[in-house]
Amino acid sequence: MSVELQDQASVNYTPLQRMRHSAAHVMAEAVQEIFPDARFAIGPAIEDGFYYDFDLPRALTPEDLPDIEQRMSRIVAGKYPFLRDRWQREKALEYFRNKGQQYKVEIIENLPDEEVGIYQQSQFLDLCRGPHVEHTGQIGPFKLMRVAGAYWRGDERRPMLQRIYGTAWFSQEELDQYLWRLEEAMKRDHRKLGRELKLFVMSEDLPAGVPMFLPRGEMLRHLMEGYVREAQERYGYQHVWTSHLGKVRLYKTSKHWYTYRENMFPVMKGEQEMSEDDAFMLKPMNCPHHILLYKAQMHSYRELPIRYAEFATLYRYEKAGTLTGLARVRSLTQDDAHVFMRPDQIQEEFNRAVNLTLEAFQTYGLADYSVRLSLRDPQKREEYVGNDEVWATAEAALRGAVEDKGIQYEIGIGEAAFYGPKVDFMVRDVLGREWQCSTIQLDFVQPENFALEYVGEDGQPHRPVMIHRAVTGSTERFMAMLIEHFGGAFPAWLSPVQAMVIPIADRHHEYANSVLETLKAAGIRAEIDVRGERMNAKIREAQLQKIPYMLVIGDKEAASEAVSVRLRTNVDLKSMPLAQFMERVASIVKTKSMEL
Repeated sequence: MSVELQDQASVNYTPLQRMRHSAAHVMAEAVQEIFPDARFAIGPAIEDGFYYDFDLPRALTPEDLPDIEQRMSRIVAGKYPFLRDRWQREKALEYFRNKGQQYKVEIIENLPDEEVGIYQQSQFLDLCRGPHVEHTGQIGPFKLMRVAGAYWRGDERRPMLQRIYGTAWFSQEELDQYLWRLEEAMKRDHRKLGRELKLFVMSEDLPAGVPMFLPRGEMLRHLMEGYVREAQERYGYQHVWTSHLGKVRLYKTSKHWYTYRENMFPVMKGEQEMSEDDAFMLKPMNCPHHILLYKAQMHSYRELPIRYAEFATLYRYEKAGTLTGLARVRSLTQDDAHVFMRPDQIQEEFNRAVNLTLEAFQTYGLADYSVRLSLRDPQKREEYVGNDEVWATAEAALRGAVEDKGIQYEIGIGEAAFYGPKVDFMVRDVLGREWQCSTIQLDFVQPENFALEYVGEDGQPHRPVMIHRAVTGSTERFMAMLIEHFGGAFPAWLSPVQAMVIPIADRHHEYANSVLETLKAAGIRAEIDVRGERMNAKIREAQLQKIPYMLVIGDKEAASEAVSVRLRTNVDLKSMPLAQFMERVASIVKTKSMEL
């Protein structure tokens, strides 16, 4: 249901949303001035602004937006009141049919009310429950952003409409700040930087959503996964490996088949005819595979908890329209882990998972995050596996673990996994955008699905409990977030190339190459630029590549076994002994400092 359709049944706009919703109506009036025969669909307020969908006699272009803005400014300046009325359903249907407004007619026909809301400002009358500001003069500074296509009701079988997006704010300062954030976001777009920094590519010869990583991108992956691997081992996790394929019956047992079938890749039948249960498919999730590892042998209560971790490649058949660079892919690598434990170990293992997650955030310099306790929607029980008693136990246990840990959280009704409640960590990047990264899920259901057991202290079989846990989520998505958060200028410990050696002239190549080999031998990731370009051009190129250190080699440095160090920030540290520079980098890498 669209925001506008919801608006006919309930009103819950904030003052800013109310003003933006009013701006959408003013924009519709301006469009009607240009296109008297325009047909109108919906025009809600959205997170950062508003939009309105139109059926117009010609395609809009960016050049149309200034004209629409100018007409809107005149309407705003007129301070026309928003006049509210209630019409009988049949009167509204007759009015909009006579006007040829087929989309409004369809909206009314799908409403149960005998009366509908009507608002008018100046010369524009629209179907709307509201609310609106008192008059158009209360609409703050605004800007129209872009034109896009949108199917009516989001259905590709319905007419394609033209959607104009706009934004509106209470003050010019807020508008300017928003436009700056958009411009900065474009500069930081990980798809753009991925190409410029030679990190990853997409190819038309591969399926959409399957990235390939160049040497620098693979090094970044290696560093990210290496850090999490080392941290997980310190926290008592053991790394395992499971295959990229699984039988259909495995995912039927876990119930993923019945919940996520449309997001799984098609079943592969193999060389000979086989039943659907025995057919195989690309692995869409990892937990059933780790469960098989647990189930491969008997376990005593003394062994628990057992913590399996894996950097698992998963395959999800995401819709083409949802794919976004590395942020949404069909081939992803997840730092997945599953803990098999006794019920009395829930708090301890939850604390362990939280501590590991927060350590990772601190290491990456991600201090701005929030926590969401995601619970089942009690009105949609059919979408979840497990009875009410199991869910009540799981939700109470996870809520208790969160509160005992002293974590502030918000509730997300309907955001639980189909098999259990979870805690999601939402990270905000430097531009304030939110990314869902880490998750900790408590699961009483899968142990029941697979009849998992351990031998208790009483010598009898008991059912374990599971925690599903990811520190940074998918490597690809987390990399996209880091690229945009740092604008490609990664901390020195994380940079695929830490130093660029730049000889000034040909006679300095011999010493420059010896510096390169010395750095590599010490584990410092370095490259050399021996092109026939001027020194300043080489420095500029290294800065564009966001390389932390440029080591300039001239006569003085070659004679004294030194390097002249310049930072990518253009700070000149002057000449220093090579050994001193290496000590500096070693200290930064060891402490994973954010400083250069």
